[in-house]
Amino acid sequence: MTIIGDKVSPMTSVEELAERFRARGLRVTPQRQVVCRLLEGNREHPTVEALHEAARAEMPTISLKTVYQTVHDLEGLGEVSLLDVGTGSVRVDPNVERAHQHVICTECGSVRDVLVDLADLRITDRERQGFAVTDVQVHFRGVCAECAGAPVS
Repeated sequence: MTIIGDKVSPMTSVEELAERFRARGLRVTPQRQVVCRLLEGNREHPTVEALHEAARAEMPTISLKTVYQTVHDLEGLGEVSLLDVGTGSVRVDPNVERAHQHVICTECGSVRDVLVDLADLRITDRERQGFAVTDVQVHFRGVCAECAGAPVS
C-alpha cells in the first residue's frame, strides 16, 4: 500500500467550472463559487458540513442545502466523488483523476487517499453469480500518525 504524498489531481479551476455550470443551464452563483474555491486543491476529503462551515466564514448566509446541492452538481459534472466511508457524514473527494482507495482514522475520522494494487483482487465466476462488477472500493481503517502521536512521514 502506498500513501499518496502531496500530489493531488487538481480539480478543474473555478473559472472552468463556471463555464461547465453554464453549459448545463445552471447559474454560477457566488455560493457555488465559494464551494468550488474551497474544494480546489483540497486533499482532506471534507464533510459537507465542514465545507458549509468554511463557506460560512466567507459568506455567513450560505445554507447547508446550497452546499449539498453544489457538491451534488459537481458530482454530476464528474468533478468530485461523494463518499460514505462510515464516519456518519458524506465526504467530498475532489480526486477523481486516478483510481485510489482510502485510509480512515478511527480516532479523528480523517480520510486520506492511498494507491492500492488491486490487480489480484478477484471474485470467482461462481461467487459473482452473473453480477457485472463496475467498481471496487476498499477502505482501510486504523489510527493516523497525528492521533497515534507519531511523527508524520
